[in-house]
Amino acid sequence: VQLQASGGGLVQAGGSLRLSCSASGSTLDIAAMGWFRQAPGKEREGVSCISSGGGSSYYADSVKGRFTISRDNAKNTVYLQMNRLAPEDTAVYYCAAGPHLVPRGCFWYSDYEDYWGQGTQVTVSS
Repeated sequence: VQLQASGGGLVQAGGSLRLSCSASGSTLDIAAMGWFRQAPGKEREGVSCISSGGGSSYYADSVKGRFTISRDNAKNTVYLQMNRLAPEDTAVYYCAAGPHLVPRGCFWYSDYEDYWGQGTQVTVSS
């Protein structure tokens, strides 16, 4: 499985961006999908994850009410709509997918990390 992320960029505080991540290859076992981010000098954190059917999702406290995750299974794509962006949202955002990704909590089961996409930079200026 290959994950291709896009949609990052530079935006002013209060602005919006929409990240996309499309899966290709053997997509039958994608299961949950989600987004992580890592800011300079900080640990990677799970931002938002969504179950295979879309019925269950998770948001980090820092993004609740501002970010919305969704997926289109027909296109094997997950989206992250980011509104009211703040400078502290600045990070490299990575999409992730796989049967070991736990959508409730956005973490890897048994630390087995199935699939990662390349990072996309999101920079929010104040």
